[in-house]
Amino acid sequence: MAITVLDACKKRKRKPKLYGFHTFADPGCPIILTGPFRDNIRSFIEECGEIEDYNVEGMPTWSTLLVNENNGVVVPLYTIEESVKHSLHPFCDHCRCVGWSHHFVSKRRYHMIIPEDAEWSKPLEGNVFDLHTHLLHGLIHCNGFGHLLCLNGVEGGSKYLCGREIMDLWDRICTTLRARKITVVDTSKKRSMDLRLLYGVAYGHTWFGRWGYRFCRGSFGVTEEQYNDALEILSSLNLDHIMDEFVSTSYHKNIMRIIRSYRDVSETQLITLRDLFRFMLALKSRPPVQRKSLMAAAAVGPPSKSSISIYRQRKSPSKDKPVKYRKFAPFAANMDSRWPAKRLQYAAEVIVEALKEKKARSIGQRGMSRQDVRDAARLHIGDTGLLDFVLKSLNNFIVGNHIVRRTVNPATRLLEYTIHEVCSGESAVDESPEPTVEDPPPDPEPGADVYGDVVFLYKRVLKGFPESELLGLASRVVLDGKHFMKEWPFKDEQDELLRFVCRFMPSVGEVESELTRPLPPGEVVVVPPYATVGELKVAAEKALRDTYGMLEWFVAKEVEGVGGMEDEEVLFGALESGAHIWVEGSGVDLRTDLRYEGGADNWTVDCRCGARDDDGERMVACDVCEVWQHTRCAGIVDDEAVPALFVCERCRADMIPPMSVNLYLEPEAEYEYA
Repeated sequence: MAITVLDACKKRKRKPKLYGFHTFADPGCPIILTGPFRDNIRSFIEECGEIEDYNVEGMPTWSTLLVNENNGVVVPLYTIEESVKHSLHPFCDHCRCVGWSHHFVSKRRYHMIIPEDAEWSKPLEGNVFDLHTHLLHGLIHCNGFGHLLCLNGVEGGSKYLCGREIMDLWDRICTTLRARKITVVDTSKKRSMDLRLLYGVAYGHTWFGRWGYRFCRGSFGVTEEQYNDALEILSSLNLDHIMDEFVSTSYHKNIMRIIRSYRDVSETQLITLRDLFRFMLALKSRPPVQRKSLMAAAAVGPPSKSSISIYRQRKSPSKDKPVKYRKFAPFAANMDSRWPAKRLQYAAEVIVEALKEKKARSIGQRGMSRQDVRDAARLHIGDTGLLDFVLKSLNNFIVGNHIVRRTVNPATRLLEYTIHEVCSGESAVDESPEPTVEDPPPDPEPGADVYGDVVFLYKRVLKGFPESELLGLASRVVLDGKHFMKEWPFKDEQDELLRFVCRFMPSVGEVESELTRPLPPGEVVVVPPYATVGELKVAAEKALRDTYGMLEWFVAKEVEGVGGMEDEEVLFGALESGAHIWVEGSGVDLRTDLRYEGGADNWTVDCRCGARDDDGERMVACDVCEVWQHTRCAGIVDDEAVPALFVCERCRADMIPPMSVNLYLEPEAEYEYA
């Protein structure tokens, strides 16, 4: 059930804090945070959250109310602090599956949740961590490493928020709080298509790649090099070669018509499968009326001409008439858009400023390509959907004192945007929206259902290319790449504070007998510009104690790089801000079971695919050697139950002695017959 601003105020004992959904966590909005994540998250819930009068299974819960500027709906963002010491599930399966099993168990986890629409006006329940219906569920350990667990937009059931808006919010929050690494498992589908395969071929990265998520770890032993090679094989498929290979199949006619139809519409040459998929997905995002008109124009025009050019010739006034320009502000007020007119106008102004800057730097050159304009505007506007919408509409409009024009560069065949100052001879026409182009009659040809055409090519080319083991293997490799990660690299800021990454250095005895796994990453420590060696020790000690239960009683004794310096001496000049340093000390609790995020079990994975660690896929352990391997690699299909007794091939070979065959035959004995 949706909550309005009035409802939100009525439900609170005092006037609640309300923040704009699309601007929340922008730089400096609503707060500026300069510390590490463990400190920033506390400041965040104190400044931006309101403590609820209930808790979730004993865990304190805060809510932050975000107003959707487009419709006035209030979206609740909950932050729940989970104490690992009292948790029923103290270890992190997500860390184990992405290769972080060696991380020390953190003391606190923070869950950030936007429930599904129907639950907005209800208190959170005890099973809230297990639900997959949330619009957003992110988990971040207090050391800044975390996981995006759930994201659902319009296709996931939301009436008010699309996936891109939610992902923009999540990315801004992680950036503001200074998260360090966030992972996501991409298993999203649409019309039976795995989007990580479709988007990988079309764009070179998954849908999450728009926000900087890149390959983290492959399942079934897939490496990053293999993943990238597989994407290159699939995306570089030549369209003419595809048509040739399908000549002897029943799909040849449809594939040929689809490829030729979209080639006729495109302003640029479509040569590879990546070119085709990228264009089709871009065309799908256009308004249905425009999309159908373009496809209809392509159907009646000669194949060698661009149907877009034909469409423009039919629509354009005669050349002897002066070009008319419209003011963008009134036009934006009448547009059928999910963004308010002020936000559309602001986006147009940002685009104009980018074009002005380009024009000032590059005298005599042409305008900016659509991608360049978009990239420049993104520095000021994080909502890429808003930018795409305005860029599609912006042609022959007056914004401020400038005219924005959109033309095709004859050399590159790409759309370019240019600006010109308004002259006295250039007039503005009636500022109502353009008349709607009539829909063409229903067309069974390719283009009537763009996504249907994408599905057809996905199934026949990516998943069913005739007699090509290489392409089938490449598709399988891409699909086995499910774990992606975004990293916010540690860097020194442009202020006077000193920042270090302090890593705990155990003793030789602890490494040999207890702490046998690789050492985890260090903790970010911030100290004043003229801090002493002793103050750095105290800060490092406090950070490690505050972050990890095993180091709750840790005492820092030595800091690498300042040997021979007394605690009272100033660090300035001895250590450079931004350095990674080791901290030695005592007080490590080696008796606790809460040592590593991957759990206390040291089980062994040795699969024929090359996997040597848990990757989240289904596995089975040999009942003889107790080594784990994937059920898929062992020949057990996904819907088949694991046998009660399983013996791996290696142990079976050891149990059954090799058969020796005597190939030497004795000659027949000679008998004497009486």
